[in-house]
Amino acid sequence: MLYGRLDDLRERASNRLALVLREAGGTPQALLERDAAAAIYAEQLARFDAAENGLCFGRLDFHDGERRYIGRIGILDESADYEPLLVDWRAPAARPFYLATVASPGGVRRRRHIRTRHRKVVGLDDEVLDLAAADRAGREGLVGEAALLAALNASRTGRMNDIVETIQAEQDRIIRSEHKGVLVVEGGPGTGKTAVALHRAAFLLYTYRQQLSRRGVLIVGPNATFLRYIEQVLPSLGETGVLLSTIGELYPGISARRAEPPEVAEIKGRLAMADIVAAAVRDRQRVPDDAMEIVFEYEILRLDRETCVRARERARRSRMPHNQARPIFVREVIDALARQVADRLGADVFGGDNLLDEADVAEIRRELREDAGVQAALEELWPVLTPQRLLADLFSSAELLASAAPGLTEAERKLLLRDPEGGWTPADVPLLDEAAELLGEDDRPAKALAERKRRERIAYAQGVLDIAFGSRSIDLEDDAEPKILGAYDLLDADQLADRHEDVDDRTTAERAAADRTWTFGQVIVDEAQELSEMAWRMLMRRCRWMTLVGDVAQTGDLAGTSSWQRVLKPYVGDRWRLERLTVNYRTPAEIMAVAADVLAGLNPPLDPPRSVRESGVEPWRLEVPPAELADRLAVIVAREAAEVGDGRLAVIVPATRLDELGRAFTATLPDAAVGEDPELENPVVVLSVRQAKGLEFDSVLVVEPERILAESPRGRNDLYVALTRATQRLGVVHTGELPAALTRLRPRDDAVPAR
Repeated sequence: MLYGRLDDLRERASNRLALVLREAGGTPQALLERDAAAAIYAEQLARFDAAENGLCFGRLDFHDGERRYIGRIGILDESADYEPLLVDWRAPAARPFYLATVASPGGVRRRRHIRTRHRKVVGLDDEVLDLAAADRAGREGLVGEAALLAALNASRTGRMNDIVETIQAEQDRIIRSEHKGVLVVEGGPGTGKTAVALHRAAFLLYTYRQQLSRRGVLIVGPNATFLRYIEQVLPSLGETGVLLSTIGELYPGISARRAEPPEVAEIKGRLAMADIVAAAVRDRQRVPDDAMEIVFEYEILRLDRETCVRARERARRSRMPHNQARPIFVREVIDALARQVADRLGADVFGGDNLLDEADVAEIRRELREDAGVQAALEELWPVLTPQRLLADLFSSAELLASAAPGLTEAERKLLLRDPEGGWTPADVPLLDEAAELLGEDDRPAKALAERKRRERIAYAQGVLDIAFGSRSIDLEDDAEPKILGAYDLLDADQLADRHEDVDDRTTAERAAADRTWTFGQVIVDEAQELSEMAWRMLMRRCRWMTLVGDVAQTGDLAGTSSWQRVLKPYVGDRWRLERLTVNYRTPAEIMAVAADVLAGLNPPLDPPRSVRESGVEPWRLEVPPAELADRLAVIVAREAAEVGDGRLAVIVPATRLDELGRAFTATLPDAAVGEDPELENPVVVLSVRQAKGLEFDSVLVVEPERILAESPRGRNDLYVALTRATQRLGVVHTGELPAALTRLRPRDDAVPAR
């Protein structure tokens, strides 16, 4: 019955969409209405298609006889006064499915978990909650434990799945919490931070659709691999209008993918870079040491330092961004030069007896503005700058860096120097955004063009009205004329012109991605602990409300944070909320015990999350001779991949050996994926720790852990991340001495021969 109703809804939406798309021509207003209707029906179709798999996954039986079915979308029964056939998982009526326990059943007698494959039911799990005679102590366990463990033990696919069927009570509380303000969700590996963040996005879009559909939702991830890993989750929940982005893609027109040393990215991430960028802008607002000579109409005009200082101070006092303040500087300089020209013509244009009238003076100013020599002088003193030009010039000039960044050491300034044609890095993007704020854009030409086009539309519209209805004359003394409304009473030329204004048919996400100044209704940041201070500064300009998920114990970036309070206080003070996830659903207890030893060595030491299951497979270690590492690894990986079967195996290696070992793998294992943005659906993936952030695999091999520790001052954090990516199996391969924190690992008792 449910699928029959879903088919009816899908067919109805499809027919309406086809009908709308067949409509051709019409006014721009009609086209706009057609596009809006088409978008609505297309969105409905996308939601119905997404709900096809796992449409109904639960049922609640209440003590009073009521029965509710829980599913991915809400479906009403038109034949029964629109009674709900299926309750959307985000609706308040569905909350008991996630919250009811034996100790607090909330009127629920039984909760049924329904497992389906396509349209066929393949399994049922019932939880009876009215055990009145049973001891209620200690019965606050997992909600839908059988369904949850089945999902956790299932093989990975290289793409993240939604957890809508197995949301736990602590997760549900966070997903449905108040949307306003800043919410920080902290939790260790495997606690479901990412899943909570994505389901929170779906819940907010369901609950506050009118507000968020206009402003949009932005989800920021640590890298492109991670975004591809999660990209199917929200569409599977019926939400397709969310913008997913990395920090490196948040500046329109730029995709910052170039790699750079971590110590360089750390310098660029410091909050002090905001002052350095501001100083770089001020340094481009120059005054000459001596008078500049400008050739104008075969004469020499002199632009002295005092005039330029005065013009610069007036422009700066406007407190407008650099490019918007430039016209003030230009006007002052042009006036000074016009005075010289007028003096040489023998007239005092600014007082006394003038031989030149105002029109003559205006003509002199116009000629000065258009003169190539004058324009060159103005460009040297106060250039029109783009953020890209400002930073490219700054980072390619030791002189400019020394002037703008005296607080950096000489060694740090040398690290920042680079080829201006080398491309942009993710750490550059917050600096570009900062520069854009300080430079602004002189939008007067664009506004003038828009106004001219609007006047042209009004004139055209007036002509249309005159032709269609004739020009109108009103005789105020003619009382005998009948009071009949005409076209002029209902529509004037301005209104008609506005209806013919260009229509922007882009989606909210598309418009937001193209607009650097766009303010999102909600910004959700995953792996938020990795953001630099400059990245926080950029994001805070782009949002009204935020949800941040992360774990300071997993901070690997040198520019990242170890304190939420430190990064948030400059922007929201103490007005933020912290929620903690404490249960590890992903990592088996055997693996978490090893990771806990690494975690204990952090300063300050942190408590690991509690694992809910055991895999029955003990993690192992194997030492191989350094010269045989690549060959031995190929054999080990092949054998481990066979153990995993249909699952996914990740080989996490030190960043400095990624290219070398990656080449060795691809030569012997054609199914292995390696590179800057590897394909996660391959059975074997070779990754650095940074690339593995936020991902999960059935089995993980960590290679050269001692080198992972040595690569970064936060190497222990990186090793903790690497060890906690596995859902089933973990092995460690090393060539040198094993780090002390990994002594719990059992030696592998079978020899691995070289190929």
